[in-house]
Amino acid sequence: MALHNFRKATEEIISNVHESLTKVQLDQVDKMIEMILNAKDKRLLVIAVGRSGLIGRAFAMRLMHLGFNVYVMGETITPAIGKDDLVIAISGSGATKLAVTAAEIAKEVGGKIVVLTSYPDSALGKISDHVVELRGRTKIAKERDYFLRQITGEHEPLAPLGTIFEISSSVFLDGVIVELMNRLGKTEDELRQRHATVE
Repeated sequence: MALHNFRKATEEIISNVHESLTKVQLDQVDKMIEMILNAKDKRLLVIAVGRSGLIGRAFAMRLMHLGFNVYVMGETITPAIGKDDLVIAISGSGATKLAVTAAEIAKEVGGKIVVLTSYPDSALGKISDHVVELRGRTKIAKERDYFLRQITGEHEPLAPLGTIFEISSSVFLDGVIVELMNRLGKTEDELRQRHATVE
């Protein structure tokens, strides 16, 4: 069994994720990290939906390990966001309605918004205080590519829907955590001490 599509898909995903991450502007990353550090004594809220939501939860967990007062949108224990609290929204399209609405509400009460997206000019991008552009093939791109594929006879892409953005986001946010660890002087052992003992 050759698993030809499997091999091609994994190679394409790794290649595209690498390309996406190498094109990230470091000044955008640095400002995001500074905003997170400046919110150390505030509340942080991670907003993301669907598969991006899973990535967001993993990021929030690491922020908790670092000692941040962090929550995830939709959880029953998530408190109200107020002035100067930080919202980190993750959306490839930047147009996910639930994420946009939540960010708008946070903005109205004085929260700061950081957006990780492939579309800086999207609805989320426009209301944010800071945008980090992370290129990826989002669902929007799939729709745009559809007609071209019909004309050229190309097959479906090997990284469906928002896969590139989502995996790139996971790697990107883990890189952010490592940078935060360094700036806060935290070790892996210190993070482990805050890891859940009941799972």
